[in-house]
Amino acid sequence: MYEWLKALHVIAVISWMAGMLYLPRLFVYHCEAAPGSPQSETFKVMERRLLKAIINPAMVVTWIVGLYLAWAGHWYMAGWFHAKFAMVLAMSGLHGFFSARVRDFSLDRNTRSHKFYRIINEVVTLLMVGIVIVAIVKPF
Repeated sequence: MYEWLKALHVIAVISWMAGMLYLPRLFVYHCEAAPGSPQSETFKVMERRLLKAIINPAMVVTWIVGLYLAWAGHWYMAGWFHAKFAMVLAMSGLHGFFSARVRDFSLDRNTRSHKFYRIINEVVTLLMVGIVIVAIVKPF
């Protein structure tokens, strides 16, 4: 059962990361659309659906299954797990930040530039790379 749950965890992580990488890209394009325009309204729908239908459920499954795997495999004592856990907490914080930005865009209250969203997209990438390396290589 452990291996099946690990497979589910990886699938959930892939889904979560796909959404976390795509959502800030939508924000980049949304910044360029005039508030209230048909284009802006389309981005609002896309952002909301991506968050509610993919990113949120994938994060929940990632956390629930991941915590079980850490407990069942006794990984919670390993140094690499502590590093991974810290990076996953940071990724979850970004998730919350993105959720707030979806709300801001939905109310036409975005205050950030497209450059900001391009940069924050790279933060997601760096965290993802760090998590994968630590989880697979287990360097400490």
